[in-house]
Amino acid sequence: MNVRPYRDIERRKSRQIMVGDVPVGGDAPITVQSMTNTRTTDVAGTIEQIRALEVAGADIVRVSCPDKDSTWALREILPEVTVPIVADIHFHYQRAIEAAEAGVACLRLNPGNIGSSERVREVVKAARDNNCSMRIGVNGGSLEKELLEKYGEPCPDALIESALNSVHLLEDENFHEFKISVKASDVFLAVAAYTGLAEACDYPLHIGITEAGGQRAGTIKSSIGLGMLLWSGIGDTLRVSLSADPVEEVKVGFDMLKTLGLRHRGVSVISCPSCARQQYDVIETVKVLEERLSHITTSMTVSVIGCVVNGPGEATMTDIGFTGGGRGTHQVYIGGQPHHRLQNEDIVDHLVSLVEAKAAEIEAENAEQADGLPSAAE
Repeated sequence: MNVRPYRDIERRKSRQIMVGDVPVGGDAPITVQSMTNTRTTDVAGTIEQIRALEVAGADIVRVSCPDKDSTWALREILPEVTVPIVADIHFHYQRAIEAAEAGVACLRLNPGNIGSSERVREVVKAARDNNCSMRIGVNGGSLEKELLEKYGEPCPDALIESALNSVHLLEDENFHEFKISVKASDVFLAVAAYTGLAEACDYPLHIGITEAGGQRAGTIKSSIGLGMLLWSGIGDTLRVSLSADPVEEVKVGFDMLKTLGLRHRGVSVISCPSCARQQYDVIETVKVLEERLSHITTSMTVSVIGCVVNGPGEATMTDIGFTGGGRGTHQVYIGGQPHHRLQNEDIVDHLVSLVEAKAAEIEAENAEQADGLPSAAE
């Protein structure tokens, strides 16, 4: 019986581009993106939201630029943030030129819908002159009229053909600093389109299920679609599209990558759903604990289990473990080993202090190891 080894994800080999100072593709980590939903002309509000996304861990942030006032606002926004900014452009090639000149790291556009080859050439020149990469953004909801007439409806072949037509436009200008997306709101359509595109080219792919829905339904829908792609090794950067606070998109994106072992950032809490055996309020404890630990960026695992049926076993596989015990006295594990007992009243505070101490210890060890590495000159 030939069974694929579990935890064996071999990423598709792609060329690498730069989005500002963030590498995308090749052997670079899969990056997590989000997009602002403020009016870009609301400079203060947009900066505030970008900074919140930076704190959440976003590697790249996209900003919509529907008009000249928005591209002009970029000149005020960019100096105030550190994360690379992608300008989202539709139809108006001048907006793309203005955004590139303002200093964005990347342009999201569809070269096929910004006009003549001369206009494409002008956008490419602006991108090249300003060290700006691009994303070819194809969407099942906005395919070109001729492709809809040819195929009858949005389908994988139509999305792939649209993307490759744009690829050829940029390649004709000897421009290769771009990534591609072929998003759709239908999971099966998106997965099939990305799978076909992954075989048709070696450019880095930005993956996503577009218009996925609200926080709960959109998370589920995106997890299924993106999980299938990531498990197949497809995807160099991703966005989880939710009708919710953009910060939630970043959290879900990292949780997906952590679950598949593709990125390691922050605390992963392993907890039971609770039952009549629980010796403390597991659900409320986990809810508060996750909120209190959201500032930790160090990769760690914490198990929070309501009783001794699975608690000790889970604790052996986590950095810090907590198992419910009788008479309000519970067991704390450190490094998989029983360490000390704890009473009910200070569970969350105590666990937070343990995690913060462990995170500081890990970061100190990492810094010490980094200091011990030979420099390039050596």
